[in-house]
Amino acid sequence: MTPLLPIAVGLVLLATGVAILRTFGPGYRVGRLLAATPVVPIAEAVALADGPPRYVAVRGRIDAEDEFEDDAHRPLVLRRVRIQLGGGGDWRTVDEHVQVVPFEVHEGLDAIAVDHAALDVGLVVTPRESVGTAADVADRVPAGTPPTTPARLRVDQVSSIEHAIVLGVPSRLRTDGPVSLTAGLGRPLILTTLEPPEAMRVLAAGHARRPLAAALAFGAGAVALTFGFAWAVLSWATGTASAASPLPTAAAGGDPRSSGVGPGLVGEPLVAIAAVVGLGLVAVVATLAWIRLTGGSRH
Repeated sequence: MTPLLPIAVGLVLLATGVAILRTFGPGYRVGRLLAATPVVPIAEAVALADGPPRYVAVRGRIDAEDEFEDDAHRPLVLRRVRIQLGGGGDWRTVDEHVQVVPFEVHEGLDAIAVDHAALDVGLVVTPRESVGTAADVADRVPAGTPPTTPARLRVDQVSSIEHAIVLGVPSRLRTDGPVSLTAGLGRPLILTTLEPPEAMRVLAAGHARRPLAAALAFGAGAVALTFGFAWAVLSWATGTASAASPLPTAAAGGDPRSSGVGPGLVGEPLVAIAAVVGLGLVAVVATLAWIRLTGGSRH
C-alpha cells in the first residue's frame, strides 16, 4: 500500500460531502452565505452603494409604513402562501400567492430598504405548515393530479415587530431612490428573522440525517488526507536520508537513535511531530477551501 491510497480516499470523501450538501438545492447555498457573509452596520451598507458592488449582511428591526394584519392581528410586511406537492424532503410548488408592502431594516437612526421583489429562496423564517392530500386543495393543483398525492400548505411571513438579518448588495434601484439591499454578484437576496443556527435547522428540515452524513464525510476525508500526506512526507524524508550515504549504516559509529546519526527522522521527533501537525492544518485549510470553492459562483 502507498500513501496515494489514503489521499485518494480523502479526496473521494470530501467530494462525497460536497455532493451530499448539494442535495439540499438552493438551501445549501443560502446556509453557506448566512455563515460566511460579514455583518456590517447599516450606515456602512448605505455608503457602499456609491462604490464597487459588495455583498454584505446587516441586522436590524423591520419597519414599514403600511403594514397589514394576519388572522392573529399581527402586523405583517410580507406573507407568502404556497401549495406544494410531493412528500418527504422533496416538495414542488404548484401555486403561490404573495402579499407584501415596501419595508426597511432599521438600526438606530439608520435605515436601508429591502428589495422584496428579489426575495425567493432567500426567505428563511419559521414556516407554518398544514399537510394533507391534493384532494384537499383540488382547485389549486394542476389538472390530472392524483387525489392521493401528498400536499401541503406552507405559509412564510415577516412581521414588522421582528428583527432580521438581511444579506444582499447595497444599491440604488432608481437614480433618485433610497439605497436598497438586493440580489447581486451572482448571489440571492436573503432575509431571515432567525439566528443563523436556527435558520440552518429550518433549511435542513426534512433532511435530518444528511448534515450529519456530510459532516462525517468531511471529517473522515480530512483525517485520511492528513494521514496520507504525513505518510508521504515521512517516507520521502526517510528515503532521502537513507540514500544520502552509499556506505552501509552499520559501518557508522554511534547510536543510530541519536540526533544527526541515525537515518530518517528517528532522531528528530520534534520535526516529525511538526510535520504531521503542519499537514493536518494544511488538510483543514484545503477542506475549507474546497467547501467555499464548490459553494457556487461568487460573480
